[in-house]
Amino acid sequence: MTSALLFTAATLTLAGCSGGGDDKKTTPDPDEGTAEKIVEISPLNGTPMPDGRPDNPVFVVKIENTYGGEPQIGLNKADLVVEELVEGGLTRLAAFFYSDLPSTVGHVRSMRTTDIGLAAPVGGQIIASGGANKTYKEVRRAGTTIFSEDHGAPGFSSDPAKSRPYNRLINLKTVARKAKPTEIVGPYFTWTPEGAAKESEPAPTDSATPATEPKTARAATVRFSPGTYTDWALKGGKWIRTNSHAPRATDFKADTMIVMFARIVDAGYTDISNNPVPETVVKGTGRAVIFNGKTVTEATWSKPKLSSTISFTGADGQPITIEPGKVFVELAPKGNGTVRLR
Repeated sequence: MTSALLFTAATLTLAGCSGGGDDKKTTPDPDEGTAEKIVEISPLNGTPMPDGRPDNPVFVVKIENTYGGEPQIGLNKADLVVEELVEGGLTRLAAFFYSDLPSTVGHVRSMRTTDIGLAAPVGGQIIASGGANKTYKEVRRAGTTIFSEDHGAPGFSSDPAKSRPYNRLINLKTVARKAKPTEIVGPYFTWTPEGAAKESEPAPTDSATPATEPKTARAATVRFSPGTYTDWALKGGKWIRTNSHAPRATDFKADTMIVMFARIVDAGYTDISNNPVPETVVKGTGRAVIFNGKTVTEATWSKPKLSSTISFTGADGQPITIEPGKVFVELAPKGNGTVRLR
């Protein structure tokens, strides 16, 4: 992580002009084979894409996150994962797939209006088993494409070892054959530029006041409600969920784990058990805690519009960029959510 802004620009090879009226060209033109190939970075994880962007859109798959949905399948192929609050104090995952489309992902559940703001920055197309009528209306009004089993979307199948609603699986390769690519206007986060130096120790000063030591942690607990929390541990340089519902070998291993505290509002309807359905407002600003390696950074997140790139600033007001790699976002409720370091 580094406190430098990411600027995206083409590198131009310029022709030099010598003095004394000599017009001899000193720098070859780019078409003579000297120009470096411009390689795009993935909007989902900030890593280079030497073969260019995939032909498929970004798929945002809604995945069950309780014991009933075990085992979670295909998360290790995701580029980005977000854990969001749903009714009853439970959570659900929104897994983003772009660079790799597995033939089996699950177990797939229904969407929420929160997913509009999650998918918007990268034109994500939501894959869900279904959704409430109000949710469908809001998501469609936002212009977000939906692949729902309730509305005949292709690629769904049943896990014979489980029963509804916890047995729905999706083949993303099948969905991709029917999907039309969506414009991706910007990256999901502001990524650290390739080759940029990581933050180093502060330069010595004449001040007698010692520099503040950065926080460090090798474990953390993120709580969404009294009964729902996610435990994390740093293992082999990756942040791993230790109470995950995925097999350890195929779970999502995060290079960076980010806790974002966001405002919760009433989505305007209840579930079949009469629990009010929450909506997390994924725009505005709020507290963030960024875990990268053993370093823990307090920050403020900002997202002016639902479709905006998420940016971060440190306590000193300087921008913080995210190291390229896989990211897991804990979208915790402001006020009731907590994060505890260990």
